[in-house]
Amino acid sequence: MATDRLSTTLQALADPTRRAILARLALGEATVTELAEPFDMSFPAVSKHLKVLERAGLIEQGREAQFRPRRLRPEPLRDLAGWLENYRRFWDESFDRLDAYLKELQQADAANDGKGEKK
Repeated sequence: MATDRLSTTLQALADPTRRAILARLALGEATVTELAEPFDMSFPAVSKHLKVLERAGLIEQGREAQFRPRRLRPEPLRDLAGWLENYRRFWDESFDRLDAYLKELQQADAANDGKGEKK
């Protein structure tokens, strides 16, 4: 069964090392050596993470002489952001309803406090 692009993106983002690699690449291109530097892992392990990110379309490999710098490809992240936007709207609406309900409770509480003070 073929995996859809969103699922592939989410699977790639599920690992904190891969998210850290993407965060570094958001600053600009980097070689495998530069990407591996902050991690306590072998180059083959870093390369495996890079392959997952490449398969997900989140990064691509450039060609500069003998170097093969990686760079971020934002398209899959845009797709993910679009998908998440629907849920953001849901939560915003839910929080707006909760806020209105809390204000209603506060007004009722204030009205009850006012009645108790009058004698």
